Amino acid sequence: MPIPPYVARLRAAVGSELLLLPSASVLPFDAAGRLLLVRHRGHHDGWGLVGGAIEPGESPAEAAVREAKEEIGVEIRLEGLLDVLGGPEFEVTYPHGDRAAYVTAVYRAGIVGGTPRPDGDEVVDFGWFDRAELAGLPVSRFARAVLRTTGQYDGPTV
Repeated sequence: MPIPPYVARLRAAVGSELLLLPSASVLPFDAAGRLLLVRHRGHHDGWGLVGGAIEPGESPAEAAVREAKEEIGVEIRLEGLLDVLGGPEFEVTYPHGDRAAYVTAVYRAGIVGGTPRPDGDEVVDFGWFDRAELAGLPVSRFARAVLRTTGQYDGPTV
């Protein structure tokens, strides 16, 4: 679901103005220690993370599990909360002009059911990357900030 109904109602009231939104980000790792990253439809700034806005009445952990199921079709086991992040690096301007500042709960996870596949709606591609590959990979500003802060990324800052 690209825009949760709750956010759509807020957008109807405030237009494209900056919204502060709680979110969950998922870092799924496989047995070889590779990280799964995704490409989001309409985003051309590089690889990104599984995740999205927390819906009313939902915990951050529930949102993380739901987003993994929606975006890549898998069941995950959360292996730990890595950090809760916010600030200028976590502000996003979407191609259609909407602006959001996310405060994101970042979880490490393992896949326990299903085989990853892009949903074709939000996510159009995915890939598994080891730490060495991440350093040379074009990643979105948001993903880069999450991965750098959680110690997963040593690549360029820009």
